[in-house]
This record gives sequence, C-alpha cells and structure tokens, in this order.
Amino acid sequence: MIQLINSAFERHAMQRTSSWLAAACLLLMVVLPGVVFAFWALADVGLLAVRANLLPSAIQAPLQDWQRWAGAVVTGVPVVLMLLGLWQARQCLLQFAQGRVFTGQAVQRLRAFAAWALAAIVADMLTSPVLSVMLTMHNPPAARHLAIGIGTDHVLSALFAAMVWSMAQVIAQGQMLAEENASFV
Repeated sequence: MIQLINSAFERHAMQRTSSWLAAACLLLMVVLPGVVFAFWALADVGLLAVRANLLPSAIQAPLQDWQRWAGAVVTGVPVVLMLLGLWQARQCLLQFAQGRVFTGQAVQRLRAFAAWALAAIVADMLTSPVLSVMLTMHNPPAARHLAIGIGTDHVLSALFAAMVWSMAQVIAQGQMLAEENASFV
C-alpha cells in the first residue's frame, strides 16, 4: 500500500515538474530574442568585444549602428536554433506532464531537442570569428582581429546534448521492451 502511494506521489511530482519546465521553456522562447537584441543595442563596446573572444580594448574605431544590428543577427542564429530545441523540449515535457513518458513521440522530441542544441552549440562556436572580424573591420589594418574560441561551456553543452540523445535511446529501448512484453501476455 505504501509503495502504491509513493508511486502515485512520484508520478504526480514528475508531472508537476514537467509542467513547470514546459512553462520555463516557453518563457525562455519569449524572452531570449529580446535579450539578445537589447544586449547588442545597449552593451558597452568592451563587453561586445569580449563576446567575440577579443580583449575589451580590441575595438578601436567607434562601432556603427549596422555593426550592432549585424552582431545581434549573427548572435541570434544560435539562439534561434536553441529556441527550436526548446520548442521540442517543451512538447516532450507537456507529454510528460500528461503522464505519457515512454512514447515514440517523446523519443522523437528528445532527439530533436538534442540535435537542435548541438546545432546551436556549433553555430555559437562559429559566431566568434564572424563577430571578431565584423567588430574590428574599421580598426587600422594592423589592429584587425580574427578570434576563434571554443570554451568549456561549448564542451559541456555538447556533452549535455549527447546525454539527452542517449536518454532518448534508453526510453526507446524501454518502450520496445514494454511492447515486446505486452505481446507475450
């Protein structure tokens, strides 16, 4: 009896947590694009340089408005890819909130989230060279930069995406075993 109560409580907790996480995904999907554009519109030039893996003093010429907007667009590409991943994660979490965990659709959504997250990570690694050239193009010829940066955040994010893909594989295997066992009964 206690085991049955614990199981029901855990199921309810999982559904409630999934519902909250789905709402958090939606909030991020709404807020992130505005944050990116606000950052590029308002941030100090030194902070923008650091975003491009440059020293804060690397941008010597005043930034033109088009450079800020182009920087927002370039930085927005990985954000959009991650938003697509968050949409997939949200759809999966909404299924979990309804108690549908071991489904083919959950597996597809988790795999899609992992794939979009990995695409966002790769795109983010490619933004540094583009931004560094774009932000320093009006510097004197000897002070222009091309910066490449791969950080621990990229590596850890890629590891996370791989773990989510792996969890989707585990769910798919569990689903296959459950279907196989059901056919024997």
